[in-house]
Amino acid sequence: MLAAFSRFQPAVPLLLRVVLGAIFIAHGLQKVSGDMHDFIRTVDHLGFPVPVLFAWAAALSEFLGGICVLVGLFTRWAALAIAIVMTVAVTKVHLHEGLILGYEYPLTLLAVAVAIMLTGAGPASLDKNVLHRDF
Repeated sequence: MLAAFSRFQPAVPLLLRVVLGAIFIAHGLQKVSGDMHDFIRTVDHLGFPVPVLFAWAAALSEFLGGICVLVGLFTRWAALAIAIVMTVAVTKVHLHEGLILGYEYPLTLLAVAVAIMLTGAGPASLDKNVLHRDF
């Protein structure tokens, strides 16, 4: 009975991309549209050497990476950028809080980003249908 679901397998990358992209567009937009000062302070508190640069890199990775993942454009690279941001979030921000209500959410986002990075954008993407490449 469950084998019948296998016909929907080509839709899996699209589902993962839409969810991950929407989440990161929202998170990145929140930062770049007005919350950058607080985010730069947070990045500075984490001990990054050039907090303004690292904060902007993370915020743009979230916002622009989210857009690219959502539409399936340079998808593997965008997912890699998001995975790096989430690795920092898990290890530097949430790890000390424990799994439950700590790093479970960023770890899930990291796993989805890595899955997209490993599998690619799938058939319903700009990578596949416009660029005819699998970035």
